[in-house]
Amino acid sequence: MVATAILRERLISLIEPLLGRLGYELVELEHTSGRAHATVRLFIDRPEGVGLEDCERVSREVSAVLDVADPIPTAYTLEVSSPGFDRVLRTQAHFGRFVGSRVFIELKVPREGRRRYTGTLLSVDDAGIALEVDQQKVSVAFAEIGKARLAP
Repeated sequence: MVATAILRERLISLIEPLLGRLGYELVELEHTSGRAHATVRLFIDRPEGVGLEDCERVSREVSAVLDVADPIPTAYTLEVSSPGFDRVLRTQAHFGRFVGSRVFIELKVPREGRRRYTGTLLSVDDAGIALEVDQQKVSVAFAEIGKARLAP
């Protein structure tokens, strides 16, 4: 599990700067691996949205970078797509863009027996976020968040 997390961070550090230069944002990167084959899934976005041509362009450019750096020890499939309606929130900027929206947060470790919160994102600062859940304000540090996404 640790090796997978390290590889994921290495992939992000290779891919995110390239996407920035191309005018895209890396919303999320998923890496799954089996014995002989892996899958790298990129979710990209930009202010005007993402179409098929964008996914094809990013796929070509990222493939070239990964071919040179060769960070994945097995054969792999690269998939590129838009984030969708339940987009992942990974960075402070992601959260900042969606203040006022409904979000789902899953904590790494339960707090007072509760691990999942769904509510309105009230604010974001350097330390974390504040949500309104069941008419109560809940503050969550970024370090506590295991998963976060927009909620329907």
